[in-house]
Amino acid sequence: MFIWPQSAIAFGIGYLLGSIPFGLLFTWMSGAGDVRKIGSGNIGATNVLRTGKRWAAVATLIFDASKGAAAALIARHYWGDDAAMIAALGAVLGHLFPIWLGFKGGKGVASSLGILLALYWPVGLLAAATWIGAALIWRMSSLSALVAAGLAPLYMLLFGLKPYAVLTFLIAILIFVMHRENIGRLLRGEEPRLGSKNQT
Repeated sequence: MFIWPQSAIAFGIGYLLGSIPFGLLFTWMSGAGDVRKIGSGNIGATNVLRTGKRWAAVATLIFDASKGAAAALIARHYWGDDAAMIAALGAVLGHLFPIWLGFKGGKGVASSLGILLALYWPVGLLAAATWIGAALIWRMSSLSALVAAGLAPLYMLLFGLKPYAVLTFLIAILIFVMHRENIGRLLRGEEPRLGSKNQT
């Protein structure tokens, strides 16, 4: 049951947590400068890896996933599953459109994985396995993310979790929108593979 004050607070917590630009912070801490001026300009772990600072990329991946999970878990603890879903959506939107960076953030893949693990960890593991499997087959980070995001709602449905399926479907739409340039390159056969310096 959605209750306005709790829902607003849950969304706010999710957005604020999601908007923490860990990729920017860890790249700066590593001495690599502003990640927004490197590669694709994205603040996600894939672009952080292009700095050559692997620990910063791993830290970004972990912390971006953790902030999504934290948002959902905190809201669930205090206000239940409905609030957890609202906070989760807020976290994704915060990561995609952080107010501190002029609403230009990442693409939401790691944060979404953290949310899946927090909401229902078997689906989180399935999504992670899907990403890894797709990456091994096609060696494209963007395609792997799109496949995993697209299948996540179906995984939720297989477990009979319809509300979570709706949420993950909405998140998948956001991820696809944020990957629209990648999708264009995929359709043209121009998307770089993992390890390519000009991958975006």
